[in-house]
Amino acid sequence: MRILFTGGSSFTGYWFIKELAAAGHEVVGTFQRPDAAAYAGSVAGQRVAKLASLCRPVFSCSFGDETFSKLVREAGPWDVLCHHAADVTNYKSPDFDVAAAVQKNTRNLRAVLTDLGAGQCRRIVLTGSVFEGGEGAGSEGLPHFSPYGLSKALTAEAFRYYAAVAGMRLGKFVIPNPFGPFEEPRFTAFLVRQWAEKKKPAVNTPAYVRDNIHVSLLAKAYRQFVASLPGEPGFTKINPSGYVETQGAFALRFAAEMSPRLGLECPVELKRQTEFSEPRVRVNTDVLSSDALGWNETAAWDEMAAYYRASAAGT
Repeated sequence: MRILFTGGSSFTGYWFIKELAAAGHEVVGTFQRPDAAAYAGSVAGQRVAKLASLCRPVFSCSFGDETFSKLVREAGPWDVLCHHAADVTNYKSPDFDVAAAVQKNTRNLRAVLTDLGAGQCRRIVLTGSVFEGGEGAGSEGLPHFSPYGLSKALTAEAFRYYAAVAGMRLGKFVIPNPFGPFEEPRFTAFLVRQWAEKKKPAVNTPAYVRDNIHVSLLAKAYRQFVASLPGEPGFTKINPSGYVETQGAFALRFAAEMSPRLGLECPVELKRQTEFSEPRVRVNTDVLSSDALGWNETAAWDEMAAYYRASAAGT
């Protein structure tokens, strides 16, 4: 298939393009910055550099802008639009600008879908988040986790409405908590860094129940979802799930897998959690078949350990 993909510089975007390309699809990826050099000096720069051989990059291009619209009209026909990009500016802040984010995520949406339809494209894949209100399963009535989560939900509603008007199939791929190589330095990177420094990292929120998933497994599920999406009008959704457990249990799982692979002692201190500013439980619900997807769990852990060893060596 010929796939137009937005948001490839992100952690999951890189892995999704990598998997789509490995399956033989032709991917054109759009990037907001002017060139690959503009991403240099960060893990995003590493991802963009690797994507040069996996897709045809188009820089200085954002969803719905003039460059994007011209790309839709003149570089087609397209089989699928994969809209993975989203405004994440200060996404953890309670002051996150929901209205501005939705406007950016859906800029000229109706015109974009009209142009895609003129080229006989009938399938759209939108990336959602388990932290949107009403997604997945969990506690406290499944509220929006944050203003960012609200922006993602409103973006999805706009896409669902306009895709139906345009007579297209919308597929929503809802991601939980992915982890793996080339991720921004967050929880797992913190643990590895602490272990490398012979420290015992503390997990301050061990009681939250979350859904952590190897990004390589998530990417294979994404590839299958894109390839199997029907062309008839309608709506399809998948909520792929990984390790459903407390964050404390996941930290211990991660330590047990990394210790023999890294040759390090990997102790973990689980603090007593007393504050619950987020819902206690939020997880996805669709269990994936590793065998059907051709995914090897042991190899995924090996790959992650190799990535951290290479990162520590500066290679």
